[in-house]
Amino acid sequence: MGPSPSADSKRRNGARSEAQPSEDRTGSEPARSSADLAALSEGERDALRGVALRAVEGAAHGADPPDVDPGAHAPRLRAPGASFVTLRREGELRGCVGRLEAVEPLVRDVARSAHRAACADTRFERVLAHELAALELKISVLSSLEPLRVTSEADLLAALRPGIDGLVLREGLRGATFLPAVWESLLAPEAFLRELLRKAGLPERYWSPTLRFERYTSLEF
Repeated sequence: MGPSPSADSKRRNGARSEAQPSEDRTGSEPARSSADLAALSEGERDALRGVALRAVEGAAHGADPPDVDPGAHAPRLRAPGASFVTLRREGELRGCVGRLEAVEPLVRDVARSAHRAACADTRFERVLAHELAALELKISVLSSLEPLRVTSEADLLAALRPGIDGLVLREGLRGATFLPAVWESLLAPEAFLRELLRKAGLPERYWSPTLRFERYTSLEF
């Protein structure tokens, strides 16, 4: 195991994906398209916020993940979806966990991501009850993953859309992702890629023909 990430690295690197680069994705449900993301109404977003907040509160008090009934929610929230939940305290990252691909109803996935962001992000101690009032919560609902067919670093940098694309990097058993929100602190594609390589445990200037990249967009609220 390598050294613990610095506070600056934690702030920048954000999301911790639970998807493993070597996982078998055969038969998995597709995540939402960009059009589906825009279709989420304010009421549906409020419902997801409520589910996430209750999951975080439960985690802070030592409770198990909530047993969410998808049938009690709107059809779009019952459909398969992939999400990340980010927690911040006084502007500093406090936890961020999620999945890159849809394997269960969106409302249940958000509850799971929120609970794990509060108590299972290995970069941080679990959230405690006295912290709840100061926490800021953000939900990111992901689109489907789009493979990027690139053969060089230059190709990849040209394909990236700053401020829009989340990026997944996979190399053997190593993997990492940055949510689109990371562009707020890493404005240039080169810096975005260098930090993502570092996050995956690879040299900043690393390139290999076996590197694989996928991009996605997200709805954040």
